[in-house]
Amino acid sequence: MWIGWIECDLLLGDVHSLKEKRSVVRPVLAELKRRFDVSVTEADLQDQHRRTVIGAGLVAADRAHLIEVLAAVERFVAARPDIELLSVRQRELRSDD
Repeated sequence: MWIGWIECDLLLGDVHSLKEKRSVVRPVLAELKRRFDVSVTEADLQDQHRRTVIGAGLVAADRAHLIEVLAAVERFVAARPDIELLSVRQRELRSDD
């Protein structure tokens, strides 16, 4: 069994309040969950209105599928016009590690 996660450090576009931030971040989280069947969260920087860290994780039977899904998550986030992807951290672990 493989366990993997990805953390995307993001700069949000024209956002001036935490309420506006939620209106950008919530749909991204919902679409990631729906499209890729991953667990997602806003993992850090909740108190800053133009920055956030989105995390996604999953468990898979094989490493190839895990890497494919995490790469697709990264591409999806990077393609959003209202978000600038600043950095990405990714990790994969085998259950017997």
